[in-house]
Amino acid sequence: MKLSLVFATTISSFFVSATTGFGFSGQAHAVTFSGISSGTWGNPTPENIDTKPTYTGVGSNTFIWGDPNVCPASSNTPSGCTITGSNKLTLDGSSFSTDINSAFKIADLTYFNGTVLKGTSVGFVPLNLNLSFNPPTGISEVFDFKFGLVNTPNDPTNTEDNADFVFLDTSLNNRSFTFEGNKYTLELTGFNPDIPQISINALEGATTRTAIYAKFKSIPEPPLVAGLFLLGIYMISRKKFLEKKY
Repeated sequence: MKLSLVFATTISSFFVSATTGFGFSGQAHAVTFSGISSGTWGNPTPENIDTKPTYTGVGSNTFIWGDPNVCPASSNTPSGCTITGSNKLTLDGSSFSTDINSAFKIADLTYFNGTVLKGTSVGFVPLNLNLSFNPPTGISEVFDFKFGLVNTPNDPTNTEDNADFVFLDTSLNNRSFTFEGNKYTLELTGFNPDIPQISINALEGATTRTAIYAKFKSIPEPPLVAGLFLLGIYMISRKKFLEKKY
């Protein structure tokens, strides 16, 4: 058998196998994941304007930031102070059962907008989201995400402008896990299962409650890499063969 025919046969067989394997992999992805979630907040990142960041709750499901004592410097009595409490984020885990690429509730989020001293806030806080899967998956995975915190200066003449925001950075996580030979990852899609919404807000002294939604996504293997490698070898070998022939 000639060398060119050997390579042609090998490459043809590979692409048939790759296509078949790809189709089988797609069928294998028709699985359902179920379990329960929980989460803890990590060490925050202050903005440049946060010269005296104040926070508690790292390692727990409730993160509190900003000094709530906004007493004027000249005030010596409690009557001269306005204390509504610090800003607060509380994450409550949720049970779930979902198919691949379907939006589902992964957790509940409660956001309280307090009144805090300028410069004592933070800009970002990471979330370590833990998923404990039910059998047959039977594994536990932690995914890392980040929430941005926008604290606006308060305007006594316009309460709408006093709203503070929390937004979700959906581009961070690249953590994958393997189940039955296939790779998957978790993507947070936002605060609404039907339309893109990656931020929420709360008026001064008010509380906003919402759900966080997510999707499991499959990560396809690159089956054509080896095929392209074989094709390169075949082209080089065929060129040498033709040079010798002529």
